[in-house]
Amino acid sequence: MKIKDMILISIFAALTCIGAFIRIDIGYIPFTLQFFFCALAGVLLGAKMGALSQIIYVALGLLGLPVFSKGGGLSYIFKPSFGFIIGFIFAAYIIGIYSKKSSNFVRMFLAQILGLTVLYAFGVIYMYFTMNFFLGKPMVVVNIIKVAVLPFIIADIIKIVLVSIIGVKIKPFLNKNF
Repeated sequence: MKIKDMILISIFAALTCIGAFIRIDIGYIPFTLQFFFCALAGVLLGAKMGALSQIIYVALGLLGLPVFSKGGGLSYIFKPSFGFIIGFIFAAYIIGIYSKKSSNFVRMFLAQILGLTVLYAFGVIYMYFTMNFFLGKPMVVVNIIKVAVLPFIIADIIKIVLVSIIGVKIKPFLNKNF
């Protein structure tokens, strides 16, 4: 791996950490900018490096650094929102695969929609199991979607549009100069 790659991966791991602290608490899942930086990592770094930036982010949090929106540590795996954090890794990877070598707005947009769908799937499934089997607070999938997906869709689509605009402008520069 080149030093440039290591720097970019580290930068996006750090940006995701920063994104966690730009938040508005609205229930089980806070509104943050983590997905924005996760998607940007996938678009600009590609599948492997984008996912690696998110793996580093998750590892830092699980090691105890307070990089998640409400802290950090191994006990975070018992929080209902942890599935979304794990989902960042897979979302960045999917986004990176489907926006690979493309500076096309529509392709980037659709890649991020697919990545967001994967992120939501991880989050909803994890929250379902955590609420129903660990916390003992029965919750059906429909109610989880109401509290963990629906309030965020519009904001996430706006993030996707912004990442697509940024990606169209910056990706050709990264591909050409790096």
